[in-house]
Amino acid sequence: MTELLTAAQIRAIEQAAIASGEVTGLELMERAGAGVVEAILEEWPEMAHTAQKAVVLCGPGNNGGDGFVVARLLKQRGWAVEVFLYGEVEKLPPDAKANAERWLEVGKIGSLLKAPETIENIPDICIDAVFGTGLKRKVDGDIASVFRCFSQQLLVSIDIPSGLCSDSGKILAPLGSDIIASCLTVTFHNEKPGHHLLSGPRVSGKLALKDIGIAKARMRTEGHTTEATPLWLRYSGGKRHFDHKFSHGHALILSGPSAHTGAARLAARGALRIGAGVVSLGAPQSAIPECAAQLTAIMLAPIEDGVALEATLQDKRVNALCLGPALGLDEQRAEGLLNAALGGVEPRPTVLDADALTLLSLYPDLFAKLHENCVLTPHAGEFKRLFPDIMAKLEAPATKGPAYSKVDATREAAAVAGCVVLFKGADTVIAAPDGRAAINSAHYERAAPWLATAGSGDVLAGFITGLLARGFAPMQAAETAAWLHVECALHFGPGLIAEDLPEQLPAVFKALRL
Repeated sequence: MTELLTAAQIRAIEQAAIASGEVTGLELMERAGAGVVEAILEEWPEMAHTAQKAVVLCGPGNNGGDGFVVARLLKQRGWAVEVFLYGEVEKLPPDAKANAERWLEVGKIGSLLKAPETIENIPDICIDAVFGTGLKRKVDGDIASVFRCFSQQLLVSIDIPSGLCSDSGKILAPLGSDIIASCLTVTFHNEKPGHHLLSGPRVSGKLALKDIGIAKARMRTEGHTTEATPLWLRYSGGKRHFDHKFSHGHALILSGPSAHTGAARLAARGALRIGAGVVSLGAPQSAIPECAAQLTAIMLAPIEDGVALEATLQDKRVNALCLGPALGLDEQRAEGLLNAALGGVEPRPTVLDADALTLLSLYPDLFAKLHENCVLTPHAGEFKRLFPDIMAKLEAPATKGPAYSKVDATREAAAVAGCVVLFKGADTVIAAPDGRAAINSAHYERAAPWLATAGSGDVLAGFITGLLARGFAPMQAAETAAWLHVECALHFGPGLIAEDLPEQLPAVFKALRL
């Protein structure tokens, strides 16, 4: 797993490394500046062979100190470099001040707010070293106007684009305004949640991660970190010679009436393809012929109501349930099914999606029956219906940093529900009641915008259910399913429809050698 570290966590790691004598603040700053120059030349290798013109915008903190190092290193390469500072050299933190003074030995420093009028050369590239991860207040209009003057140049941000909250991905700018998107963002140690949440991917451009030499032993942090989810390595797509179908679980997907079974069939196909040994689709008797005409390897079970579901669950081999896709809003039937699924002496691991989430928002007594083996998979609208107070905090304009983030919201929702919550989106966040959280980011090299198609969420629900049937814990199942969901979309590419997703799994597994 890749840890994503908040501003406070990364600051604690750096301070611990400095306090131990492992490294000095000046050494960290030098390495960061060198990493930025290296990333620039990797992204635009032609710049390594000719002298360029650069403007470096420095802020009043250590991010500005990184900028002074970048300016000095670029000048040593023969570049024409101009530096502008927001603030005064005398008021900079000690390490940043030391690097400002080193720059003053070879160049001059202008006022950032006067940069547009005093710039001597139209730059080829602009370096944003103004605020970084430590930003706790809105970027005012004067600074924003300076950035707009360089919007036609290549803009490279150090650590995080100025004006972006590194914990939440929210824009810390006056209401209704925006910040200029970078072409490249160079960050250090670990990526930050804000690189992957909300506006982060849009304004960060390409993301480059540079190691600045702090020992990995110091990468542990207090409290829970957030993870970027790769495949859960415990998964095995293969089956052993002594296995039989029930060794890999029996997933039951509940559907609604005739002419409304498509989403449940998508979920069932997803559960089967991801490796559940047996998958059954339970539907009203009137919908069985429709489902039989579409399904072959998936078994069918006539389940009219909660009583019938309770009878079906007498078979202990049925070890994972999915309710919601195409369940329908016949409240009497749906409520009965939810009661049966969530009740009982040994309730099964259960995925609740779509219509089931709507029912949970309407019936507090059903919500109260959620247990630790449930997984809720809301999109933003469903999340708002389920957790209106939490969503209100998430949707509130960011007035200071660190702002309340989608990770914060999902963690809080999981604690309230007492189960895993997967809050869908290109920045899907998965959280458990104990505070563990992961971001499954479909951005940068993993961007898959064609996943925004009807039915893709139903397939995801099926993937999670299939993994639960295989014996995965709820958090692991949700993380792995979300990652594989994106991998399937990337494998297929543009033109994807939901039916294509499960059919990509064999090729994805083969590529992963599973």
